[in-house]
Amino acid sequence: MAHLLVVESWVGSMSRLLPRAIQEGGHTFTFLTRDLHHYLRTAPEGAAHPLLGARNVVTADTNDPASLLPYVERLHEVLGFDGVLTSCDYYLPTAALAAERLGLPAPDAEAVRNACRKDATRRVLDEAGVPGPRFAVHEEWAELAAAARDIGYPLVVKPVDLCAGMLVRRVDDEAQLAAAVRAMADFPVNARGQRRAPAVLLEELLDGPEVSVETVSHAGAVQVVGVTDKSIGGAPAFIETGHMFPAALPAAEAEDVVRTALDALKALGLTEGVVAHTEIKLTSAGPRVVEVNPRPAGNRITELVRHVTGTDLVAAFVDVSLGRAPDLRRADTGLRSAAIGFLVPETTGTLVRLGDTGLWNEPDVLEAELAEPGRQVRAAGSNNEYLGHVMAGDTEGAGARDRVEGLLAALRSGLVIR
Repeated sequence: MAHLLVVESWVGSMSRLLPRAIQEGGHTFTFLTRDLHHYLRTAPEGAAHPLLGARNVVTADTNDPASLLPYVERLHEVLGFDGVLTSCDYYLPTAALAAERLGLPAPDAEAVRNACRKDATRRVLDEAGVPGPRFAVHEEWAELAAAARDIGYPLVVKPVDLCAGMLVRRVDDEAQLAAAVRAMADFPVNARGQRRAPAVLLEELLDGPEVSVETVSHAGAVQVVGVTDKSIGGAPAFIETGHMFPAALPAAEAEDVVRTALDALKALGLTEGVVAHTEIKLTSAGPRVVEVNPRPAGNRITELVRHVTGTDLVAAFVDVSLGRAPDLRRADTGLRSAAIGFLVPETTGTLVRLGDTGLWNEPDVLEAELAEPGRQVRAAGSNNEYLGHVMAGDTEGAGARDRVEGLLAALRSGLVIR
């Protein structure tokens, strides 16, 4: 039995999946956080948050690595950790540094830091010749405006250090660019109390659909688990509205996508102890890397993979964090595809009701989770404002997405927000 140190966590599905994977693996964990109430507020009503199933809950300033790392060393002397991990992007570099400090299995800390900074990722991949969009990074308005003219509108504006699509926007002219830059300046601190970098990333707007490549790295080898397709909506924002695994791609196109993802991971140095989620656009000029996430995919993509292949990417994440070979054997689950769709609010107000949910009792529906009437909602600007999701599988082929779209249409037909 191993004992892991979990440094913070997302509060969504991964905050439930990760403790489950640790415990099902026969392990225990200590949970380290700067603000326990951040998790208590998001616990299901009448239930303790799964992260409180930790053997120990310890409070420390996880936003200050300089003081945190010596503190973690002292904890290690008393509690004895076998691995360090986190599911939250904002703490991935800190977890890698802590593991490195303790001499425990870990991906390269600089590689993780570069992957978590969108501007650093762009520079590393560009220097390595991995295909991506034309880009520029600046802080001052005059330089941003000049770079935007050079790249050419329309383009994409991104903060370099936020997640879930927050403040990522398409802009079609200089006025829209100015508004997007102001919105970033008005958000100087992220949801975890960390001060944001003032840099702004400008990127060429890429055409074509988006997919992601799910991989696991151990002992210097990267194994591809599969390719997921993604649907994006909410323009001018880029909101993930659904996913299907596996992506319905021609074999040659899938090979190109996988090769591009592997090239990106190699360029960044993410070939040891990493479960990665690499997002790629299938442009008319070929695959182009959007971003590389050095952690398991969010938005329950890991569950889509598990339903179809039997492979548990969250359990693999625990294994590689302990320096152990992950079990990536596939099993015949009876499903050929699985998809998830998210109910995205387009207006602000109070949720009054949703449409017909009667179809959700049918056997091909794998999951369904919805907001309750009375909830205050706002028009979605990122992946943080969903009203719920539905997941379904297909035993015959790639029909799971169509099934989910039909279920979401039934919900939207009776959706009332006032």
